[in-house]
Amino acid sequence: MPSKKRNRKEERPTIHPKNKYSENPPDFALLASLYPSFEPFVFYSRDGRPRIDWTDFNATRELTRVLLLHDHALNWWIPDGQLCPTVPNRSNYIHWIEDLLSSDIIPSNVANKDKVRGFDIGTGANCIYPLLGASLLGWNFVGSDVAEVALEWAQRNVNNNPQIVELIEIRKVETSENTLPLEESHHGESEYSGNKLDFSGNKDREEATLPPLPLDLEVQGHRNYHGPPILLGVIRDGEKFDFCMCNPPFFENMEKAGLNPKTSCGGTPEEMVCPGGEKSFITRIIEDSAVLKDSFRWYTSMIGRKSNLKSLISKLREVGVTIVKTTEFVQGQTCRWGLAWSFLPPVRKIVSPSVREKSTMSFMLEGISRQHSALHVLQTIESYFCRGGASCKLNTLTFVVDVTYNQCDAIQKNEPQLLDKATNHELVKEISDGSLSNNLCFRVSVFQQIPGTLLVKGALQHKDSPISGSFSSIFQKLEEALRGRFCTNKRLI
Repeated sequence: MPSKKRNRKEERPTIHPKNKYSENPPDFALLASLYPSFEPFVFYSRDGRPRIDWTDFNATRELTRVLLLHDHALNWWIPDGQLCPTVPNRSNYIHWIEDLLSSDIIPSNVANKDKVRGFDIGTGANCIYPLLGASLLGWNFVGSDVAEVALEWAQRNVNNNPQIVELIEIRKVETSENTLPLEESHHGESEYSGNKLDFSGNKDREEATLPPLPLDLEVQGHRNYHGPPILLGVIRDGEKFDFCMCNPPFFENMEKAGLNPKTSCGGTPEEMVCPGGEKSFITRIIEDSAVLKDSFRWYTSMIGRKSNLKSLISKLREVGVTIVKTTEFVQGQTCRWGLAWSFLPPVRKIVSPSVREKSTMSFMLEGISRQHSALHVLQTIESYFCRGGASCKLNTLTFVVDVTYNQCDAIQKNEPQLLDKATNHELVKEISDGSLSNNLCFRVSVFQQIPGTLLVKGALQHKDSPISGSFSSIFQKLEEALRGRFCTNKRLI
């Protein structure tokens, strides 16, 4: 079999098209001429371009202040040492959530559907997300924090903007010397055993929306979070939100937090550091969400390290979410990633380009022993999907497997389904009317790269299928299964 190489150049993600700065980046020279307090921080490079010193906290703070005032009519300030946000980057996150909400893939769970309500985990002294969400889109927010300085200044920043003061609540996170473990649920009942969910009290609700995993897979563990409450213990009984968002503590200690010499955005230990880093913090959000479930339409978080995405998505599958979405936030040379999930049944596939599913995916299998050939992998792929209820067509000449899931057949035969019961009922009605195709079709190809290394590619055949949103999750589960079966190093990165 000839070796094939990928010549396709990956497109670099860009700033969100709805972002105010997507077409017009901040003009430092103009801002300096309009705001005398900003002028001392602007200098000109040899090519005549106005610049600021990004390693100067005072410069970055003043830039944030004038951008919020000039472009958003917001009065804003933070004391020395507090985390100073970049306005364009934070705006990207707001607009991504706007896309998720407007896509209607997950129905609204609040009584007043015209009133969007968000929850900002760890809003900080800067209170940037509530301020932007309220001023740009008129959203209502609850911003939580544990630090007294953060709470004081967040409230000041809200009070200094009377046009949106009624839209934002700053909520103190109550802590004790001995923080209750997650085993004590929202109502004091045990919901967990170790890190495994106990769904014994909720058997009527179908949480698994993907084919069963036929191959054993060990998921890498994570450090347990032992900090202040995040969602459980902060969300009040009966509260409903459209979304939560979070800029988590990215680092395990302050030494790692200060490793980037090119920027100075400040940040206290409470804002920057968590034992186990962002992975531990976001894992606790996931575990909290598994208890709160439909209290939120969407749970979301920003992620600083792309390598954490895979294990966090595995954790989401473990707790039985119905959908997972990811994106990349780009501003200048800085990249961050977004992760979103829900426990509510999806009703439509996403149509917004900013949140659409990938139609092609690929991964590498490395460290394959000599006793396993590409044909072995191909046959295992066929067996994997057949055992999951799909029909497969294997071509050993071209090394491809064509996979078809028939959603109606799965419903009628009571086989593992890709969607929940409520959504299936609506889809069957539309399929019977002939308005929707009921098949999920994709092709899996295997290419040999070098001895012991294979490239596995998946391509969605019919993007207009109402269940095409399951493709990326199914393909990621296939990757985990094959790694656990064939790779020498089975531990997920």
